[in-house]
Amino acid sequence: MNEQTEKNIGQSQHGLREIFKRLSRAPLAMIGLAIVVVLVFTAVFADYIAPFGYADQDLMAAFEEPSKAHLFGTDEFGRDIFSRIIYGSRISLQVGFIAVGIAVFAGGFLGAIAGYYGGKADNLIMRAMDVLLSIPSILLAIAIAASLGPGLFNLMIAVGISSTPNYARIVRGSVLSIRNQEFVEAAKAVGSSDLRIILKHIIPNCLAPIIVQATLGVAIAILTAAGLSFIGLGIQPPIPEWGAMLSGGREYIRDYAYMTVFPGLAIMITILALNFLGDGLRDALDPKLKR
Repeated sequence: MNEQTEKNIGQSQHGLREIFKRLSRAPLAMIGLAIVVVLVFTAVFADYIAPFGYADQDLMAAFEEPSKAHLFGTDEFGRDIFSRIIYGSRISLQVGFIAVGIAVFAGGFLGAIAGYYGGKADNLIMRAMDVLLSIPSILLAIAIAASLGPGLFNLMIAVGISSTPNYARIVRGSVLSIRNQEFVEAAKAVGSSDLRIILKHIIPNCLAPIIVQATLGVAIAILTAAGLSFIGLGIQPPIPEWGAMLSGGREYIRDYAYMTVFPGLAIMITILALNFLGDGLRDALDPKLKR
């Protein structure tokens, strides 16, 4: 490892420490971060945390109210709702992160091309993004999911594609603001290829708004996925997913409200935590707020 590499690593670590320091000044952001960490931990170790399997049935224990044996009660098949919510966190976070990853990759690539080259490429790409933006994202996701069919993979594709235009516009705007700066001109002068300039010099300087939007985008992706599962276009039984659990419990909501209350709370708390974290990151990464 040469001296320059060590210097770059040191600068990166110092930058991360500064960002975390500013983030720690926002109590709501830290609460959101703590909840997200707990959710990720729960999703990873769901097999060890859940007291029952998500598909374990006990018809003799169907519709049991919340108790010591079943913290959140049981559903119509006697399945433990607490265990299904724990396993559901794995599905919801997987959909959220992977769908946003698809949107960031596709939207970032298209936005970078449009912003860097401009002209016809910019007009073609951004007009296509405008067409997609003219369609409500949930309707676009429904249309894509309906054409692809239900299932986890298709759900992630549908949510990812419906979110792509937002990232394309963000990256394009960032690229337009920095493509004529001196460090980009210097890279061109030494003969760097366009791909190298985009990947090494432009994209790293666009990361702050992308990270903020991605954090908020995970919340939107989870909510969209829950909505698709609620109407039967997402995850199919018996795999637990919070939106599908809401859909399954609505038939019994008058007599067994807990079947919808607990999955609904799981969605609400997750979305709220991600929004808190996203707002905190926006302030922590904003150069105007650096102190």
